[in-house]
Amino acid sequence: MLYMLMIYAHEPDWAAASEAERAQVMREHGELMDDLKRTGRYRSCAALESTATATTIRVRSGKTLVSDGPFAETKEQFGGYYIVDARNLDDAMVIAARIPTVRTGAVEIRPIVDEDT
Repeated sequence: MLYMLMIYAHEPDWAAASEAERAQVMREHGELMDDLKRTGRYRSCAALESTATATTIRVRSGKTLVSDGPFAETKEQFGGYYIVDARNLDDAMVIAARIPTVRTGAVEIRPIVDEDT
């Protein structure tokens, strides 16, 4: 089953991290991706630009409303994702626990709807 692992973190923490700290996090992401690819569970992943670059669109009463910034003001921001092929939720949880920024943020796990069933 495919799962999306949505990574949430506090953007100012990343901005305040040293180059060495950032490099270590990126190494750990690389190691996780390599392992997921080796075991056939990797489907995709991506980091997102800062919420400062976000645009939110709403349509109300036929009018398109555009606002700069994310959908909601939150303590932690959606910063990236992995899509993995996991045996079950427990397997997805093991993978999510390996995402390095889970130590300071959160990872939300959501099954992806299988349109073929």
